[in-house]
Amino acid sequence: MTIRPEISIPTTSTSSTPKPYTLYNITIRLPLRTFTLQKRYSDFTTLHNTLISQANGASPPASLPPKSYFTSTTSSPTLAESRRLGLQAYLQTINTNPDDRWRNTPAFRSFLNLPSTSSNGRHSNDIRSAINGPSSQPITDPVAWLDHHRHLKSTLHSARLAITKRDQSASPQSQHECSASAKKSLVQAGQITANLDQGLKTLSSDAWGSTGERLGDGELRRRRDLVESARKEKEGLENLLNAMVAKSSLDATIAQASTASKEKLLAAPGENHAQRKPATGRVLGKETDRTRALDNQGVLQLQKQLMQEQDQDVDVLAQAVARQRKIASEIQAELVVQQGLLGLLDEDVDRVQGKIIVANNRIGKIR
Repeated sequence: MTIRPEISIPTTSTSSTPKPYTLYNITIRLPLRTFTLQKRYSDFTTLHNTLISQANGASPPASLPPKSYFTSTTSSPTLAESRRLGLQAYLQTINTNPDDRWRNTPAFRSFLNLPSTSSNGRHSNDIRSAINGPSSQPITDPVAWLDHHRHLKSTLHSARLAITKRDQSASPQSQHECSASAKKSLVQAGQITANLDQGLKTLSSDAWGSTGERLGDGELRRRRDLVESARKEKEGLENLLNAMVAKSSLDATIAQASTASKEKLLAAPGENHAQRKPATGRVLGKETDRTRALDNQGVLQLQKQLMQEQDQDVDVLAQAVARQRKIASEIQAELVVQQGLLGLLDEDVDRVQGKIIVANNRIGKIR
């Protein structure tokens, strides 16, 4: 079933072109994201006519607010507010009407930058498969790709919380449960990362998504960086979890060796094996090649050495995590710079568009 978005037009704005006009800020709220579109009144009239054409001549259940020939919305706030409410009611009526022949048309969904009904079904199936179990299908819908990436970040966050909880737990049972939860989240994160990576390879081959939305080279590079950052974060969490599990196993071994040595020292000189309690520490048949020739003191020294090696591995991992954090900060700074450049590019485009409009007007006067 197609998920209905929440549609509203909370505000309006005025364009910065030489001949200003009113823009209506449409807010679209979906289960996993919210975004805003800007449309002119002429865009709504084009949509209305297209809906009638695609619905076999049937008019939508709501009418557009009338066009004013003597007053402009840029000079009349009252008219702008009245038209905003009328356009909002127009979209909401189509969206909530029991008859979905206008709501599911390509024109209406394209007007709101929503995926088509067919791709939306694939999108829902992809999300369910990513959440419920492994799936090998690549994510080729650009909108669904972003939703999957948000789910990937949430999964990695859940894994990080489980690892932190395991580190703070005192009982072995609680530590085991946290480790299982973290491993499950990391397995899901690995599968989602693979799906996102395969989807990017498909998108980069033709640069078109399943909804007909073209992805530029810069957007593809940005998404590759997001996948690579998530993959490194997942590997770092896996290494940290493995190091914690190894350290816990080593601590348990040391505790068992210490208990066995204590019982041997406290045993009476004439006490035989039958009179003593069953040993819970070192067992002759279960010794390893490294510990078989060592006494209790030697085993304890060996365990301390292994613990030092594990601590060194954890330090190396911490340095790797710190480097990844530094790289993430640099990427964030680069994104801020790129956003600024995109803003400047938008201003240049608006300025050139204004010049083109003026030139067209002059050409019209010459004709």
